[in-house]
Amino acid sequence: MAGHTFTGFGFGPIQGGLFAKEAFDSGNFSRIAVAEIDAELVDAVRANKGTYYVNVARRGEGVSPLSPESVSLSVLSKGRPVPSVVEGMPSTHKGIETVKIEGVDLLNPRIEVDKQVLLEVLAQSTEIVTCLPSVNFYRAGEPASVASLIAQGLEDSKAGGTIIYAAENNNHAAEILKESVAERAAQSAPANVQYLNTVIGKMSRVVRDLAEIAKLKLEPIAPGLDRAFLVEQFNRILVSRATISGFKPGIEVFIEKDDLLPFEEAKLYGHNAIHSLLGFLGALKGYTAMTEIKDDKNLMQIGRDAFLQECGAALIKKHGHLGDVLFTEAGFKAYAEDLLERMTNPHLGDTIARVVRDVPRKLEPDGRIFGTMKLALEYGIDPENMALGAMAGLAELLKNAESNNLPEDLRFGDWRKIDDDKIERILRWLWNDQIFRLTTELVTHIMSARERLEILTNA
Repeated sequence: MAGHTFTGFGFGPIQGGLFAKEAFDSGNFSRIAVAEIDAELVDAVRANKGTYYVNVARRGEGVSPLSPESVSLSVLSKGRPVPSVVEGMPSTHKGIETVKIEGVDLLNPRIEVDKQVLLEVLAQSTEIVTCLPSVNFYRAGEPASVASLIAQGLEDSKAGGTIIYAAENNNHAAEILKESVAERAAQSAPANVQYLNTVIGKMSRVVRDLAEIAKLKLEPIAPGLDRAFLVEQFNRILVSRATISGFKPGIEVFIEKDDLLPFEEAKLYGHNAIHSLLGFLGALKGYTAMTEIKDDKNLMQIGRDAFLQECGAALIKKHGHLGDVLFTEAGFKAYAEDLLERMTNPHLGDTIARVVRDVPRKLEPDGRIFGTMKLALEYGIDPENMALGAMAGLAELLKNAESNNLPEDLRFGDWRKIDDDKIERILRWLWNDQIFRLTTELVTHIMSARERLEILTNA
């Protein structure tokens, strides 16, 4: 290892199974540290001498043109190493392999000694990555918030350049983080610091169920922990282009884009939208695992049609002028087929409950379901399949009214009996009493989807 220094914030499956893992695999980092406030997790990895394990769900037969395997081949052609299973760590389950990552310092910023070490590492860092539940966590926990710690570390920076990846699921995470850090900085930000947005299509989870860990023969994150990282093989991660003069990122496998927003929209209105659509429909049919949907031809066709004919068609109309292969009919079809396969990968074992959790957030006006419907309508496309997802999402909201904090006067019970007025009242609550230009059209499409959804769920 040599040259670069890595600091992460938040030690979840994306940090541990993507960023820190890629930093380790690159061989370009002299130090890898991650700030984490879960004392049990920190202590377990420390006791294991900075070593932890990631379980990687491999893919089946058939590789699409835009799959991670094709990307790995392009990386190989440039002479870069491709991550592999660490020698001595055999496949633990058919389709799942265990990777060992070594030499990672986990630091708890709530402990003063660790905090001081973290600030020293930040001052040396060439790459910083935030992997937090949301952008709201940048400011949480003052005076030792993530933004405050980064601000303090940058004030004493000795690095020739520093890029900061914001890996939260927000199209403007980097801008929000930059502003949060600037508000807490005692001086102007160094010119050699750049905040980068990311598009992370890698599916991952923390498996906590002991029976599932045993069934899949997963390796715990570290000895003594009753939880395991399970991530998919995919590593085709898009990031904003680093423009610091003379700076070369230590993690070399990411794909840089001059304008990341179109690809962020493809993830939100493509990947995220169809994932939620299938999850909501699967929940309504009583499925418990995403892989069960793989054998439901009707649901898979709905997902495929929504992907290609609705969100895909709209995104191609909007961004086709860029000349990027993704925003062509063939390119988007490859993207869609690849994702449909990955979403239902039996080795990843994704649960319906995980996919449909936090229903109000997934039904935000510009989010994955309604944002996609609005995009389609803007480009003259009937979002009839996405409307099924919207109706199924409302059904999930009503089914779990109490846990979703739905007001008593909106707990209408059976989704089959709600009408236009009731749908609009729920949307008003979800959207903080905002009414948009396309709201009436959205309600009409949802009502049209209700009858079709009844037939589908009874099939």
